[in-house]
Amino acid sequence: MHGNTSPEIRSGNHADLGDGIRLHYACAGRPGDPLMLFMHGFPEFWYAWRELLPHYGRHRFAVAPDLRGYNLSSRPAEVEQYKIGRLIEDVDRFIKALGYQDAIVVAHDWGGALAWSVAISRPQLISRLVMMNAPHPIPFARALATDPAQQAASQYMNWLRRPGSEDVLAADDFALMQKFLRGFSQAEWLDGPTLAAYKEAWGQPGAIRGGVNWYRASPIHPASDTEPGASRLELREEDFIVPMPTLLIWGEQDQALLPVLLDGIERVVPQLRLLRIPDATHWLVHEKPDVIRAAIDDFLGDGA
Repeated sequence: MHGNTSPEIRSGNHADLGDGIRLHYACAGRPGDPLMLFMHGFPEFWYAWRELLPHYGRHRFAVAPDLRGYNLSSRPAEVEQYKIGRLIEDVDRFIKALGYQDAIVVAHDWGGALAWSVAISRPQLISRLVMMNAPHPIPFARALATDPAQQAASQYMNWLRRPGSEDVLAADDFALMQKFLRGFSQAEWLDGPTLAAYKEAWGQPGAIRGGVNWYRASPIHPASDTEPGASRLELREEDFIVPMPTLLIWGEQDQALLPVLLDGIERVVPQLRLLRIPDATHWLVHEKPDVIRAAIDDFLGDGA
């Protein structure tokens, strides 16, 4: 597997985390090589990383799980099953179940929100962190409380939190789910085979509800008519420090997560390397896989 030939992606693997939770994962490379963990967001699944897994599987054990609630992993129905403490525990147990103590973590969107939380609360699990369009909780909570543009851009979160949103998302052959991915993207990455794979993942019983439950369980969301949301949170920067070397890649055309979320980030992420991609959207890993790979290679010190 070592050398220039890229290994195949192997899916269909499962890790038992206890408490009735199993995570399905895809991987490339050899178990025993350094672990590189890829964490997807909403409404995706392990397949979001198919452009990166073989590349990193050449020298590492590259692993992309379906996170709790998604695709072929356990999909509990109750919102409290998606509270951040349980999700952090999933990551901890998953790394241990694979036979490791820590990992390089690459994450996007909700996978990134979870990775920030792991980095802050259990930093021993993450040796290096690569983030893509995932806001650190301090600037995110601040912007949701005070920045009108970000408040407006995040209103979809409150819609997703409503009862029954999963049924609307699934209706008409997942029309709204497709719009989520297409409407904000500038590239035609959602081709026929890719869309078919996504529809199969969305069609797993309870999978859309599982993904939406991440929104329902989080205290970080815009204020609504009935809830104060992020405006009630009193977060102290010193409690949210990310201590490991971190590469943050940001597609600046993201319609939902605005560049204001980068303001002050270096105060909570002291070992930060920031790469802004002016013409990429939220779906930057699909639009710019070569740019992403080159940035991560450089960050990890992987020579050509």
